Amino acid sequence: MKKLLFIAALAVATTASALAGNITVKGSDTLLILAQKWAEVYMGQHADTKIQVTGGGSGIGFAALQNQTTDLCDASRKAKPGEIANCIKAFSARPTEYKVAVDGLSVYVNTESPIKELSLAQLSDIFTGKAKNWKDVGGPDLPITLYSRENSSGTYEFFKEHVLKGQDFAASAQTMPGTAAIIQAVSKDKGGIGYGGAGYGAGAKHLLIKKDDNSPAIDPTEENVIKGTYPIWRYLYVYVNPALDKGEIGTYLNWIRSDEGQKIVKDVGYFPLPANLRSN
Repeated sequence: MKKLLFIAALAVATTASALAGNITVKGSDTLLILAQKWAEVYMGQHADTKIQVTGGGSGIGFAALQNQTTDLCDASRKAKPGEIANCIKAFSARPTEYKVAVDGLSVYVNTESPIKELSLAQLSDIFTGKAKNWKDVGGPDLPITLYSRENSSGTYEFFKEHVLKGQDFAASAQTMPGTAAIIQAVSKDKGGIGYGGAGYGAGAKHLLIKKDDNSPAIDPTEENVIKGTYPIWRYLYVYVNPALDKGEIGTYLNWIRSDEGQKIVKDVGYFPLPANLRSN
């Protein structure tokens, strides 16, 4: 009985903290710069609200959500069935899912690389290790260096599912802590290739991507991503315990999906939600 009372008191304290204007956000590194900018602008307009944003990966965010150590979970992929089940077990409710932005997952190479486009099949061959030299995909005689994300990353899981079709990454792939680190590595490596969110492109060049050999090579522009013609696109999400989706947290979630919040999405380098998916 004492344990139950303690848990109830903790839940009330957490809710009270959120209602008082202290919001914690944790999860996707892809969303990190956008989440930080949202927090910065919102706190500038609401002096009594404090928003703490940290990354770590989508999987880390879901773990924190189910452990009730974060108010909001940023994710660059949808929640897995097991993660939803753990949340239901932890706080007796399915977490509420909000789409908050659209991302064209970009493939980055060194700015001096002559490669301009690749097909999804070529990308799969590269990242599974079947193609080990750029000459294998129409480039120069130069070894390919793979830069990937850690397996707690939603971007890693999305790329593995949608580009590699569930195959494992090559053992030679170097694991990087975030998209920014991938961009930095590729910018210094003429044979390097990596992938990440569209908002991190400075320092490297992105490739045009073909769905197959008979398809046109598509640039990850806003129009192409929103229309779905660019073959590697996704929504970015925020998940929340529905019991906390009120007060300042509810206001904040509405704000990031408003016209003002979505303008920041575009300013950072991602793509705003279509109007029908935004808050009223």
